[in-house]
Amino acid sequence: MGVGGEPGRVGSCGRRGAGGRGAAGGSRGAVRGRPLPLSGPGGRLEPPEFPHPGGRCGRGSGSLQIPNQHNAGAGGQQPAVFRMAVLDTDLDHIFPSSVLPPLWAKLVVGLVAIVCFARSYDGDFVFDDSEAIVNNKDLQAETPLGDLWHHDFWGSRLSSNTSHKSYRPLTVLTFRINYYLSGGFHPVGFHVVNILLHGGISVLMVDVFSVLFGGLQYTSKGRRLHLAPRASLLAALLFAVHPVHTECVAGVVGRADLLCALFFFLSFLGYCKAFRESNKEGTYSSTFWVLLSIFLGAVAMLCKEQGITVLGLNAVFDILVIGKFNVLEIVQKVLHKDKSLESLGMLRNGGLLFRMTLLTSGGAGMLYVRWRIMGTGPPAFTEVDNPASFADSMLVRAVNYNYYYSLNAWLLLCPWWLCFDWSMGCIPLIKSVSDWRVIALAALWFCLIGLICQALCSEDGHKRRILTLGLGFLVIPFLPASNLFFRVGFVVAERVLYLPSVGYCVLLTFGFGALSKHTKKKKLIAAVVLGILLINMLRCVVRSGQWRSEEQLFRSALSVCPLNAKVHYNIGKNLADKGNQTAAIRYYREAVRLNPKYVHAMNNLGNILKERNELQEAEELLSLAVRIQPDFAAAWMNLGIVQNSLKRFEAAEQSYRMAIKHRRKYPDCYYNLGRLYADLNRHVDALNAWRNATVLKPEHSLAWNNMIILLDNTGNLAQAEAVGREALELIPNDHSLMFSLANVLGKSQKYKESEALFLKAIKANPNAASYHGNLAVLYHRWGHLDLAKKHYEISLQLDPTASGTKENYGLLRRKLELMQKKDV
Repeated sequence: MGVGGEPGRVGSCGRRGAGGRGAAGGSRGAVRGRPLPLSGPGGRLEPPEFPHPGGRCGRGSGSLQIPNQHNAGAGGQQPAVFRMAVLDTDLDHIFPSSVLPPLWAKLVVGLVAIVCFARSYDGDFVFDDSEAIVNNKDLQAETPLGDLWHHDFWGSRLSSNTSHKSYRPLTVLTFRINYYLSGGFHPVGFHVVNILLHGGISVLMVDVFSVLFGGLQYTSKGRRLHLAPRASLLAALLFAVHPVHTECVAGVVGRADLLCALFFFLSFLGYCKAFRESNKEGTYSSTFWVLLSIFLGAVAMLCKEQGITVLGLNAVFDILVIGKFNVLEIVQKVLHKDKSLESLGMLRNGGLLFRMTLLTSGGAGMLYVRWRIMGTGPPAFTEVDNPASFADSMLVRAVNYNYYYSLNAWLLLCPWWLCFDWSMGCIPLIKSVSDWRVIALAALWFCLIGLICQALCSEDGHKRRILTLGLGFLVIPFLPASNLFFRVGFVVAERVLYLPSVGYCVLLTFGFGALSKHTKKKKLIAAVVLGILLINMLRCVVRSGQWRSEEQLFRSALSVCPLNAKVHYNIGKNLADKGNQTAAIRYYREAVRLNPKYVHAMNNLGNILKERNELQEAEELLSLAVRIQPDFAAAWMNLGIVQNSLKRFEAAEQSYRMAIKHRRKYPDCYYNLGRLYADLNRHVDALNAWRNATVLKPEHSLAWNNMIILLDNTGNLAQAEAVGREALELIPNDHSLMFSLANVLGKSQKYKESEALFLKAIKANPNAASYHGNLAVLYHRWGHLDLAKKHYEISLQLDPTASGTKENYGLLRRKLELMQKKDV
């Protein structure tokens, strides 16, 4: 039978002899004249678990159907179905007896993945979780669901110039569902979902690796065969226990990467399902599955931007595995001006061009829609986010980008030094070829070039495919983080390695198989593999514990990146939040020393110094911060507060105005501006400023309170009462507002209503001495002297130094004594 009509089919009558692929073109097999070997490596016809599909005419029940998908390598070599099982047999010493059935293998992988990260289930919201979840109004029921499609990952409008442009509405939607089911911001539910997602993805990886190592082989009933169960199980275990995944699993915001990966792999497997049948023309592809794969890729992109790269991987898989594209063969034909290129299976397969058109159109459509949604273009990052991208020399940029790639490769190879953030001096720039770190670049490209040469030039078709697909999974999902197409906002980020780690697991598993094949110390190889799995599991457990709280997470980074100013800043902020200002100052100063332009550290340090009344140094720091970053609104406001405390009122007003100029909706700044005007007795201006604060932030209790107190003090009791009632309608449970309004009502002789509000305020805050003292004054005026005496005494027990209360209590006692004498 001629092979030109249906190349690659072993299940048909006759065998692929020396003519191999395309005898008409003078193929390599015809030139060599090598006969088809009768046995595989080691003298075996094939591994015993896979029956020989050849030698039978027709398609009997249960026979293997091998579509036009697998290139057997050089012409006349052993068919791919046998060679694909060789890797699995080479790993027999690691899984020696009977390989676990697919279902049990998946259960083992899923259980191991969950055990590795289970320690983080009751962790806090840490690092970016605060901004993306706790402070994100898109999670709350008051925000319409439609807003999720117009906001970025952090809850800001995409049209805003300050937006991060990270468009992940489906991820935010899952956070919102978590918030609803948990009844609030309870982190346990959020963490559990992340852990289960990683477990599910790891289970899915058994099927993905089965395709990568074993190819697409189906029975007549359409059931895909697992031709490499040992290799797929080992690779899936390596993926499940990789410590570099900790950030994605233990950090709640890592759900974006997890959801993206889930739909990424579903898209890839869906694309594989397009080739389940074979007919007389060759491979039959289902357009439905191709379109579904593109749709799932779009869903992955709506979870995180990396998701779109699955379309590129699907194309690579189609060209290499389905279309049997052999780069070496093409190059040889081109170099020898061979006119038989039309005999290549890829070009004969018209369906391939159609599928490539669908993938290209789908990808272009996604990118166009994504760009339109971004509105104002790409996000603006600063030099501290990614210093290499701001280097003047293109050579310096290229060298440092490649060094970053080598660091990412090292994190995959040896994930021992892990850090929540790698910016701000953690990785100093390489500015000279004499820098010893250039060796890392050379090592990286030496390994990559070697792998690429093997992937493209090896005569072993099975080896070519595995190495090429492994490199594809390693490189293609990493491209959005590579700085090649656009500037990214980080130096190194462990979270972006979740998808590329698949390629690493493919290459490592293939390496173990190749090493086992060429060494007699198979028990040593097995020990090394098991040792890697156990060490990685232990590292995952330890690292998951570090992600349970911000204090542990930040301190764990000190040993990895002691030069990282952001690490010191975050430790300082954590200490300041706990009230340890002295230690916080030390870390803030170190952050500023490491990065003299770190305006956020200057701002926070200036704030603490202001509270400690070290006003002169606070003003110097805040003034420097606004000089470095003139649009830093928070620093302008804090500078105004310090200048107000120094009685430099004109400068303070100017600073407040600058803050509002750079952030128009800034209720806290309006509040502080109102306090400045009140100090200057500009009462109308003060009331207007506070009213602006309440318009921008209706729950701004301090602004409402100050309006009530100012109106009360200036004798505008009716207006003060109206403002107080308006405030309590908006914030009904605020005891300070109850107290202020109760004072106004008492002065207006509305004693009963005033008493009710005082008692309600005291119930909410029973240890407030002023609440009891002012209620006592009300009873004193009202004539309920015994009740007045009781609350005066309670107030003085809570605050014995309150002079006004002492004086009023003395007056009451003298009055009671006079009344007692009169009665006598």
